Amino acid sequence: MSNLAEQLSDYGTSLKYADLPSDVVHLAKRFIIDTIGCALGGYDSEPSKVARAVAGEVTPAHPVTVMGSGQSSSLDLAVFANGVMIRFLDFNDGYTSQESGHPSDSIAAALSATEAAGGSGKRLLVSTVLAYEAFCRICDTVDIKPRGFDHVTVGGIASVLAAARAMKLSKEQTFQALNLGIASNVALYQTRIGDVSMWKGCAYANASRNAVFSVQLARAGLTGPSPIFEGDGGYFRAVSGEPFALKEMGGKDHPFKINECSIKQFPLGQYSQTVAQAALEVRELYGQPEEIAQVNISTLQTAVNIMAGDPEKWTPKNRETADHSMPYTAAVALMFGTVESRHFDDEFLKDPDLLELVSKVTVSVSNEANARAPEAMLCDFEVVTKSGEEHSVQVAYHKGHYRNPLTDNEVDRKFRSLAQEHLPAERVDALLDRLWHLEDVQNAGDLIRSPTFWTSSKCHRRSNKASTRSAG
Repeated sequence: MSNLAEQLSDYGTSLKYADLPSDVVHLAKRFIIDTIGCALGGYDSEPSKVARAVAGEVTPAHPVTVMGSGQSSSLDLAVFANGVMIRFLDFNDGYTSQESGHPSDSIAAALSATEAAGGSGKRLLVSTVLAYEAFCRICDTVDIKPRGFDHVTVGGIASVLAAARAMKLSKEQTFQALNLGIASNVALYQTRIGDVSMWKGCAYANASRNAVFSVQLARAGLTGPSPIFEGDGGYFRAVSGEPFALKEMGGKDHPFKINECSIKQFPLGQYSQTVAQAALEVRELYGQPEEIAQVNISTLQTAVNIMAGDPEKWTPKNRETADHSMPYTAAVALMFGTVESRHFDDEFLKDPDLLELVSKVTVSVSNEANARAPEAMLCDFEVVTKSGEEHSVQVAYHKGHYRNPLTDNEVDRKFRSLAQEHLPAERVDALLDRLWHLEDVQNAGDLIRSPTFWTSSKCHRRSNKASTRSAG
């Protein structure tokens, strides 16, 4: 009987574009559009600048493009830089199950590997669906957080399969890439709790960097330790703590897991999406924020553990802690009537009125929410005013949840709102048009190599260089 790595490599190499139903292709394009928009939105972040600076130190023999800047780097460092941009705002997609996370983070590996191999838009779509399938199927089987491991340990597996498929590795090469990638990418859960650091937005990017490096090594003939899941020192014993088997993967007779992934409405952790929406709905029922005496939130245990499980969530000192803080994001929504990226800047983190409202928030676990998880992220939200009035709402499926999805027009609007700072409207239109027709793109690398995708600062620098050459 084949081991799990062999099963995954067999599935990864056998999945074809013809196997994807039209609705799955459409969903994949929606998630790619959303992910690239999030990358443009995170372009100016400090972690993204660091990642691009490191990527810029390399002069590659086989260049791969860093999104937005148009600069060339090695495959692994381009993947890392692109992945950091995608993740920084905490605005890209979500999947919740036994384990949870953001399968779209693997699009960094799929996109750059497809570019490196000269692959088509169809190949990028297949690689993307494959990454979602692997990530979500493994998340369905086991929760690795209690043993101290981060979900990017699962994400690295998804990125190996996506990159291997994009670069057309054989079944044996893909098998060895999995062995190499899994052995070298075991990440700690401390990344997402306590005083959350910049690394929160970099961890999956690093898993994808490890993944494409493993794919390159396997393609060159390097072998990895096996059986990587079942062995005495393998994944089952060290990470999951128990063996698991995957349910039938997506195909002609089985639905694809990408159908159960959600797009975020707010730039914050996915377990607070329903909380933010509930806060905005409650806000319509009372007067001014200064009238609030107490805020009571009741939701599922996992959400409380991640978003309200330590004191730092009531006194966040940085963006990374704040966007993973249920009390903070609830207070922002109540006070300002929206939750935007700017609300995680220092001026808000130090706002005494906002922090006073944060201190009035209590968070508890709901048995009903636990019973409905992971299919729903139920939140009961109550505001008690100083006059004793009580206002409450319940939200189970936030806008963007796969049971309450954004329309295509709303996906477009989100993309435009994130891209408009860096790209003029006509280039946003052109990029969106190509992404919505990705199956017709012959070389996916053209998408990010094209000046259409360069940020305004990149175009300005190139224009200055051209002027200097002309003057000389």
